[in-house]
Amino acid sequence: MNLSNNKILITGGATGIGLGLTERFIKENNTVIICGRRQEALNEVTEKSPTVITKVCDIANEAERIELFNWIAANHPDVNVLVNNAGIQNWMNVADDDFYKKAESEIAINIAAPLHLTQLFLNVKSPDTVMNVTSGLAFVPLSKVPVYCGTKAFMRSFTLSLRHQLKETDTEVIEIIPPALNTDLGGKGIHDGHPSVTDFLESIFNQLKEGKTELTFGTSESRAAANNETITEYFNRMNP
Repeated sequence: MNLSNNKILITGGATGIGLGLTERFIKENNTVIICGRRQEALNEVTEKSPTVITKVCDIANEAERIELFNWIAANHPDVNVLVNNAGIQNWMNVADDDFYKKAESEIAINIAAPLHLTQLFLNVKSPDTVMNVTSGLAFVPLSKVPVYCGTKAFMRSFTLSLRHQLKETDTEVIEIIPPALNTDLGGKGIHDGHPSVTDFLESIFNQLKEGKTELTFGTSESRAAANNETITEYFNRMNP
């Protein structure tokens, strides 16, 4: 991936890892568009980084995803990098009364949205790069966030298949696999003791400069390595 002179759409780019990616891509001389559900959060980003282009969009909603894509096509047809970053995490138990409602929301944002946006972009104007943010929990689930882990395992699997399907095209597929980081994902204070997003992104961008397409950090590195050692031979047999 060329790290400069891109126009990049980052979903969920106003907070957490998405905000870190936004700031770092700007530093690398890119134009960045971010979308999110809350105008106030988007405004906070532009107050600090006036060059960021924002669009209010609830990507859990199919109609709003289509509207976002149509807006991009009409106003920013030169977008060449799609970063599927937006995600939510619910700490819950299958016995909870609102379990299924929360699960539906996680599936809509963590799975349906990136699948749909990827399909929209690839079928109209193939981007140079599709980046999917998964998780170290794709490999070993934390039972307190059962649906979140399932969605990230799904996206891990989908990303491997997508990369294989597009291997003869000009579109590069990159997977970002964070471990637990000091963000508000899942709720404020839950991840305070974990590494900073700044340290994580420094490692991620070093790996991008090396041309890697599977980007890990901390504990996600060993988990991804173990997974690859287990499946690569069989994946190659099944997907010649």
